[in-house]
Amino acid sequence: MGRIVVTEFASLDGVVEDPGGAENFKYGGWSFEIDRGDEGNKFKLDETMSAEALLLGRVTYEGFAEAWPSREGEFADKFNIMPKYVVSSTLEDPEWNNSTVLRGDVADEVAKLKQQQDGDIVVHGSVRLVQTLLEHDLVDELRLMVYPVVLGSGKRLFGETSAKKPLRLVDSKIVGDGVAILVYQPASG
Repeated sequence: MGRIVVTEFASLDGVVEDPGGAENFKYGGWSFEIDRGDEGNKFKLDETMSAEALLLGRVTYEGFAEAWPSREGEFADKFNIMPKYVVSSTLEDPEWNNSTVLRGDVADEVAKLKQQQDGDIVVHGSVRLVQTLLEHDLVDELRLMVYPVVLGSGKRLFGETSAKKPLRLVDSKIVGDGVAILVYQPASG
């Protein structure tokens, strides 16, 4: 059985939009302005190497599919060979190696995926998808790399939910120039 692991770069005010600078957000690339240090880089590499599959929304998928196939190195090699699942009602023929489009009810499709795929199924970015997964209690672990910056505008990770979603902090550390890595899992009960 698989685990849905959400990983996000976030500002102190919860903005997750365009940390890499590829989406034309006015503060695009904000995560590169603060050093996460060797320990932060190792955290991201370990996370990638332990992933068994990627689960992405269409916009994030298209950005990754454009960027990663032409890159080399441990991250790129892993991203390019592992199974990739993209939630989309409009994407017809994904060209990135080993990609499958999930159609229909997102919660049902992801619940099926968790049954079929072993190991960590990692979600990067994909804010709308993550909000849906959180709403349907499908997230097994939430990993936030919180950067010490307030952006004041942009897409935020957490939106309206139909009920309270209690979490428990299972790990935390400060890396680089004050970047907090916070790892949460659903709190039971």
